[in-house]
Amino acid sequence: MDIAAIAALAPVIPVLTLENRDSAVPLARALVRGGLPVLEVTLRTEAALDALRAIAREVPEAIVGAGTVLNPEQLERAQRAGARFAVSPGCTCELARAARASGLPFLPGVQTVSEAMTLAEQGFGLLKFFPADAAGGLTWLKAVGAPLADLRFCPTGGITPETAPAYLALANVACVGGSWVAPRGAVATGDWQSVERLAATASTLKRR
Repeated sequence: MDIAAIAALAPVIPVLTLENRDSAVPLARALVRGGLPVLEVTLRTEAALDALRAIAREVPEAIVGAGTVLNPEQLERAQRAGARFAVSPGCTCELARAARASGLPFLPGVQTVSEAMTLAEQGFGLLKFFPADAAGGLTWLKAVGAPLADLRFCPTGGITPETAPAYLALANVACVGGSWVAPRGAVATGDWQSVERLAATASTLKRR
């Protein structure tokens, strides 16, 4: 699947920052049971690659990807660990070239119109808008809808269950990324039922 097909599988992509490998598999299973099969494990912790590897191996029904990919080396390590897609908070020319060469579905991050235009020239039609809330949120996405009519976005950063429906109602929003479906407290205590309930609610959010 390409990145657009992956984004089409659910309205919300859980953004997971995991401090240990042990919680990775039960968390992934709870999210998938709730209807969110596409999971982004951010490369922000020492446990991230082990967690991603465990999900890829033990939860085959999940489509697990690597987030916070900053350079080609991280991209390569994530792919070797079993990532089926990659996400970056921003994008350099070197990272974009490496992503194209790898064949791994890639969701590059942007914050400005110029960044979006540059990536569109390189063939990327679905972009991560980050940090969405801090960078203009709904107002920005509405404003770029006409001039960047061929592009779609996955806004991430500050999205909440209260604001997600408004984002998903926009024609240029394919899905949203959010961490609210995997609260730190629930993950820390192993409250997988709560995670599953949050995922089930998120999975019913409507897209335009």
